[in-house]
Amino acid sequence: MNQSIKHIVIIGGGSAGWLSAGIIASEHKTAADNGVQITLVESPDVQTIGVGEGTWPSMRQTLKKMGISETEFVLNCDASFKQASEFRNWTHGNGDSYFHPFTMPAGYHETNIADFWQQHRQQVSFADATTSQSHICRNGLAPKQISTPEYSFNVNYGYHLDAGKFSTFLQKHCCSKLGVSHVLDHVVKINSHENGDIKSVSTRQHGDIEADLFIDCTGFKSLLLGEHYGIDFISQKHVLFNDRALAVQVPYANDNEPIASHTISTAQSCGWIWDIGLPSRRGIGHVYSSAHISDDAAAAQLREYIRPALGNKADDVALRHIKINPGYRQKFWHKNCVAIGMSAGFIEPLEASALALIELSAKMIAEQLPANRQVMDITAKRFNTKFNHRWQRIIEFLKLHYILSQRDDSQYWRDNRSAESIPEHLQELMQLWQYQSPYGYDSDHSDDLFPAASFQFVLYGMGFETQLPNRQKRHDKSDMANTFFNDNIKQTQQLMRSLGSNRELINKIKKYGFAKL
Repeated sequence: MNQSIKHIVIIGGGSAGWLSAGIIASEHKTAADNGVQITLVESPDVQTIGVGEGTWPSMRQTLKKMGISETEFVLNCDASFKQASEFRNWTHGNGDSYFHPFTMPAGYHETNIADFWQQHRQQVSFADATTSQSHICRNGLAPKQISTPEYSFNVNYGYHLDAGKFSTFLQKHCCSKLGVSHVLDHVVKINSHENGDIKSVSTRQHGDIEADLFIDCTGFKSLLLGEHYGIDFISQKHVLFNDRALAVQVPYANDNEPIASHTISTAQSCGWIWDIGLPSRRGIGHVYSSAHISDDAAAAQLREYIRPALGNKADDVALRHIKINPGYRQKFWHKNCVAIGMSAGFIEPLEASALALIELSAKMIAEQLPANRQVMDITAKRFNTKFNHRWQRIIEFLKLHYILSQRDDSQYWRDNRSAESIPEHLQELMQLWQYQSPYGYDSDHSDDLFPAASFQFVLYGMGFETQLPNRQKRHDKSDMANTFFNDNIKQTQQLMRSLGSNRELINKIKKYGFAKL
């Protein structure tokens, strides 16, 4: 079988399905004779889980390439601007806080500025010394002005969004502007070719739908890759313990209440609480380990967190219970089927990797779409190698937050620091970082979701100390580093004067819209 890849069928909607459809359709013409036909088949009964409402800055380029107006996106998806994650009570549990900003440290591509910050660590935090963004977030400011063109910025940013509204918005855009066909129906059977490839899916009302490539976006069910092909699931519960989440939507007290410019992550006795500000509400949830705390006790902690906003109503508000099975598939592309989103794997929403992984997966498929079935297995092998690395790297990065914690108020935090729960590669890096700051050689791939800078922000935000060797280098870059530090101070002062609040910017978008590029 050596047919050209002309028809792609995506099974499942939600953010995974519609993002995949949009990204692939924005790369390939769908109406041309030599284009690629894309059909999305989605059950009318499946509800979007919507755990992850945070994106990475990559979403700006994704939406732009899809031909989506940023103004329309913000207004239709109840979106706000995300510039960082703030971690509260993670280090000692006594009111400590640090930021992981989206902006790279000053001079990051010229020198490893972390080396020069070490001598100032007692005077200023790493994030404050090397970026403006932590200052901007602390003051609730937006990353840009209303006069800044769509998708451009003063400081780097992603979004917070309503996942349900986002899926609906993408669906309309993909079908009306990008030529994606939409089938609302139940898949009742999967039919195979003699070689084991999927030939078609049988639906209740639309019969058999054939394709050359099938994309599994069926969520935790993993209908194609998991159930049909039986690809093993590699559990990561021994590394990342959190397997439950409780979620709730909290209204603002009034229409002018500030919108946080970052995700707030507050550590608890056996997990952490996320707090995401949208224009119309806050999305709040508690992620925890059922092996360390009961559902009732976790719910009580969440209710105490939202009590300042809801008062006594916090005791009665309904909480949504979500089960998490942390891990990923042994491989993501098998024969003519590739999984994207939760059908490929899922881990807790710390650092909001879920939507970014969907973007990266669909982007590689779009740009590396095999010419024919003969070479598909080669592409699949490359895809599997890259995404195995990405999952392992993300898991290491998330685990880093836990092993750096010095909290000792529960067995949960002590277990997280136990050597048997720490991946070997991360243990090696921790040894290395005692004597050298993370930098370029610590990233195996140039397109890692979390570059060395992200590791720097977390390491030094949580008080990790690197003892640099006392040896002189031929070229002293301390003057260069001091220039970067001083420039950051000046830029911070300028931005603090010129930027308005997140809420102010959202209100202006509603009234005027962004300037077009």
